[in-house]
Amino acid sequence: MRDAIRESGRASLHLLSGAAIALLCYLMIGVALFTAFLTATVIGAGVLPESVLLLRRLAGWERRRTAARTGTPVPEAYLPLEGPLPARVRTAVTDPGTGRDLVWAAAQLLYGMGVWFASLVLWAPALLVDGVVTGLAGRRPVALPLIGRLADLGAEWSRALLTPTPAAARAAALAARVEELTATRAGAIAAHGAELRRIERDLHDGTQARLVALSMRIGLAKRAYDSDPVAARKLLDDAQTQAEEALAELRHVVRGIHPPILTDRGLSGAVRALAASSGLEVEVSVTGLADHAPGDGPDRLAVPRTPTAPGEPPVRTSGDRPERLGAGRNPGAGPDHADDSRAAAPRAPAAVEAAAYFVVAEALTNAAKHSGATRASVALVREPTALRARVADEGRGGAEAGESGGSGLLGMRRRVAALDGTVRLTSPEGGPTVIEVELPCVW
Repeated sequence: MRDAIRESGRASLHLLSGAAIALLCYLMIGVALFTAFLTATVIGAGVLPESVLLLRRLAGWERRRTAARTGTPVPEAYLPLEGPLPARVRTAVTDPGTGRDLVWAAAQLLYGMGVWFASLVLWAPALLVDGVVTGLAGRRPVALPLIGRLADLGAEWSRALLTPTPAAARAAALAARVEELTATRAGAIAAHGAELRRIERDLHDGTQARLVALSMRIGLAKRAYDSDPVAARKLLDDAQTQAEEALAELRHVVRGIHPPILTDRGLSGAVRALAASSGLEVEVSVTGLADHAPGDGPDRLAVPRTPTAPGEPPVRTSGDRPERLGAGRNPGAGPDHADDSRAAAPRAPAAVEAAAYFVVAEALTNAAKHSGATRASVALVREPTALRARVADEGRGGAEAGESGGSGLLGMRRRVAALDGTVRLTSPEGGPTVIEVELPCVW
């Protein structure tokens, strides 16, 4: 009996909130009529979109209330009210969701109040009947559960009226998709512009400055050649050193555009090279990806085979493939071969490989610079319709996923969003930091 009373009380609270929403719907009907009058006079057309937004919020409350009662979310499908006033008015009038919300608001006036009053009438006789049945006959309550059924009935009516039609759902999904693509296109354009500015800055401040200095050294050497051959030779030696530095700078800029190693060795080989030169102890695991594209030759980009900085972890070399100790190997494979089954695996499209490569590069750079970690792991997984990349480090965490998360993370999200991919960042204080990227891909 106590359980029946408790459940009936919860149902009554649900019905009471429905009656309150019914009163708001009564006010909303008045607002709708007033808005229609103002819109007909053209002067007050700007009120229509705001009134529709208010109606959507009211319907949203009912959806959440219904979902709380039934345990199943009630979907919604609206066209976005954006743009200039004429476009917003046109969308508000033509959106099928507006008509459904108006029908629901009118119906809520009837059944919202009706089931609430019915529950009030039912409470007293239900307590009497169930008190006798439960107390004297020892049976389960039969009248109090009717209040819960009234609440369920009201929730089902709301669900039926507020659930969008398939056509409306498709139209809203299409509109949301267009809005998403517009945002990702803007992000891709912004990322492209930032990349062009970075390349221009690198060329201007690095390569161009070195080439100017090189030209001056050669000019000085030419002047001193007859009078002081020793000084001229020293100037030429300096010029050769500067030419090599300019070439290295230019290669660095080229790698920032599209790394040659990515073309030569494929994504898995390029990521292993990143791991080898990251300054961290990186474990690389690759599933279903080839190290080399069919017919590709050796790398055009030289990768150091020995540590280039104090404290850098040792690197094992296997042919032309540098690899971190214990990383990226197939258990049981010999020291001079990787998993030969990867050689037959297809490669992802170049844009997908480039996006995954730059994500891994940015994640490892952030881990080395900011996390304080000494170890990291990279996992590349080929799936039937996607390429997944996961980078984790054991650092201090605290990386931010929002717009304030730094230009590197922002550029990463924009690059992935341009390919309709997703980025998930998990970085609680104290670590670990995990970046997971999924890129749609046709193999």
